[in-house]
Amino acid sequence: DTLPDEDATRRLAQDIAAAILPGDVIAMNGDLGAGKSVLARGFVRALAGADVEVPSPTFTLVQTYELPEVTIYHFDLYRLEDPEDIWELGVEEAFDDGISLFEWPGNGGSAIPADRLTVRLTIEADEARRAEVTGGPSWTARLTDVAAND
Repeated sequence: DTLPDEDATRRLAQDIAAAILPGDVIAMNGDLGAGKSVLARGFVRALAGADVEVPSPTFTLVQTYELPEVTIYHFDLYRLEDPEDIWELGVEEAFDDGISLFEWPGNGGSAIPADRLTVRLTIEADEARRAEVTGGPSWTARLTDVAAND
């Protein structure tokens, strides 16, 4: 799907948030500036409310948002030097009953579950973004719902 502006990226985040379940993992791939943080911010605000401050976890590596129903864990693995270091960030707790958002998931190695929603963002020539959304087995039916809301 083509995302002509940040509003379109936020709408995609809202569609994903509407289909999310506790224990879900979302892996966001893309070059610097492709819109991963915009997508993550839109997702958190869709679940937590528009007034929630959503700073980038670039330096802290993880930000948590404790909501009444679930905790959202927003990981930025860009600066993770060793994939094994991911276990020090609390991913096991996130995988158990939270919702995990990963920027730069490739840096987490095999710790990132295969049954996840993957959003690959690329920058188009006109500065729009292209989003390719794919999912593991638990997302098969829900992906239809996300695509229907585009």
